[in-house]
Amino acid sequence: MADDLYQVLGVGRGASKDEIQKAYRKLARKYHPDMNPDNQQARERFKRVQEAYDVLSHAEKRAAYDQYGADFEKIRSGGFHPNAGNASFDGLDLEQIFGGGGGRRGGFEGGFNEFFEQLMGGGAGQGGGAHPFSRARRGQTVPPKRGANVRIELTVPFQTAIGGGKSEFYHPSRGGEKLSVTIPPGVKDGDKVRLRGKGDPAFGGGDPGDLILELQVASHPYFRRNGDNLELDLPITLGEAALGTKVDLPIPTGKVTLTVPPGSSSGKRLRLKGQGVKPKVGPPGDLLVRLQVELPSEWSEDDLTLLRQIDERQQLNPRKDLRW
Repeated sequence: MADDLYQVLGVGRGASKDEIQKAYRKLARKYHPDMNPDNQQARERFKRVQEAYDVLSHAEKRAAYDQYGADFEKIRSGGFHPNAGNASFDGLDLEQIFGGGGGRRGGFEGGFNEFFEQLMGGGAGQGGGAHPFSRARRGQTVPPKRGANVRIELTVPFQTAIGGGKSEFYHPSRGGEKLSVTIPPGVKDGDKVRLRGKGDPAFGGGDPGDLILELQVASHPYFRRNGDNLELDLPITLGEAALGTKVDLPIPTGKVTLTVPPGSSSGKRLRLKGQGVKPKVGPPGDLLVRLQVELPSEWSEDDLTLLRQIDERQQLNPRKDLRW
């Protein structure tokens, strides 16, 4: 992690958690591989953004990064050994890194002792507060502890969230390993997908933890989701509104034909039953279409004369019910 993580997200070192999350979501949508096919530079940028967010959104990791910089992951994962080359624990507050007194926690939920328990293959077995080294010397066999779960936020395209599909991302705490996950159809903001065994590795031969993806859905330029319904503002011409027309609309399963009745005013709502979001349980939602009559920006004098004649013949009073 040679780059400054705050600069990667474009925030200051004193940024709040909300500011960090807002910056991450903006950049994740911009550089997501699904939005930038065949753009290796965007993929690398997306990877760095995810790595930066994984650290800066986690209070303990952020504190360690602020104190030790890019080497904090080596310290948390035991990468520094007292007898390895010139590496040394001199001057490092291990209780602060791995969790110590006062209720503080570090990279291991059980604190400093748990670090050595996992290193020696120990666990939370019998013996109350006995030190892990004393258990190891007595030759006791205790089950190795499982690795920690990892949580990251994953932004998925709107189309993938509605119809399902595969989404690629980079694992921030596994050296940027590229992974692919199948997103089930109908997911929404805040839904979670669990990848077994893709979390942090365990010391002493234990099983790795899980990777939990907290999903965020990118916006769509035209469609919106409201519950299990999809909403669309559909532009039509003045002639189509007056005479009626048929419009082919894209939907998650392909295309559907919408009939616009003659004399449709701007703002008229049409409903296509069952063409919305299909939930895990229950019937699918509907597609709700709101018509928007689009007028030309320039008119010829003959066109304006014709419109005045039509307006005079119709004698409409569209604001008759308007009141305070």
